[in-house]
Amino acid sequence: MKRIIKVGTRKSLLALKQTEMAVNAIKSRFPHLEFQIVGISTKGDRNLSKPLGEIGDKGLFVSEIEKMIKEGDIDFAVHSGKDLPLELYGGLEISGVLSRDDRRDFLVTVKNRNFENSRKIIGTGSKRRALQCSKIIKDGEFKLIRGNINTRLEKLYGGEYDAVILAAAGLHRLDLYKDERFEFRPFKEEEMVPAACQGIIVLEARENSEISEIIREIQCSDTRKEFEAERYILKALGGDCNASIGASVKYSGGKLIAALMYGEKKVYFETDEENFSITADKYIEEIL
Repeated sequence: MKRIIKVGTRKSLLALKQTEMAVNAIKSRFPHLEFQIVGISTKGDRNLSKPLGEIGDKGLFVSEIEKMIKEGDIDFAVHSGKDLPLELYGGLEISGVLSRDDRRDFLVTVKNRNFENSRKIIGTGSKRRALQCSKIIKDGEFKLIRGNINTRLEKLYGGEYDAVILAAAGLHRLDLYKDERFEFRPFKEEEMVPAACQGIIVLEARENSEISEIIREIQCSDTRKEFEAERYILKALGGDCNASIGASVKYSGGKLIAALMYGEKKVYFETDEENFSITADKYIEEIL
């Protein structure tokens, strides 16, 4: 009897699409493997009435999924990198990451509604986004919005908001740029430092398991360097859902180019791979 590999994921359209991307990446290298996708409702998905920081920490979207990996109910899970807590469930590891998508944030508005002259109610559940956007749109009023990306767009179109801020990666993966009802305006990185690991799809499994060895075969090594560097920064800054923190690291030719935000402060630096932690610590000390 052929073994079927069970893959855990949240149930949103975006999470399912990301899981499909991960499974297809593995199948391209191991075409004989078969998979079953297991949709899981997490605490973060069930409680949509409050900001994430008021419900708990970054484990809101992964803790129940991690427990299922640990107990053997699923073989591995697919996460958005920015949802991961700093500490993983005991005995688990990040076995691999896929090639990174666009890390930027976008301001989304409805076409022909003249956003520039409107009341400018902007939907976001992120303190990081609200703080940085307030420097650009000075007369904006920021209002909590939760729910999946499609729900947020429908709330925007229905008039509950005049704009919403969304991650480019999600818009791209679901082909939502093709929705002609909306205008999509990218923020430059100097305007809006992204969340740590935004745009990265992460595969988590039990340490040293057979499936973790398979996942390692399809990992993007450059994205892994960016992932680890941004996680290092996030941990050093004490990152959680209550803090306005951004971290973006670009790896190219042995160099790491970093942008950090912590509250009102931003710093930028470039260093080689070997000296990253030393250089990062120096700038983190300055920004804290």
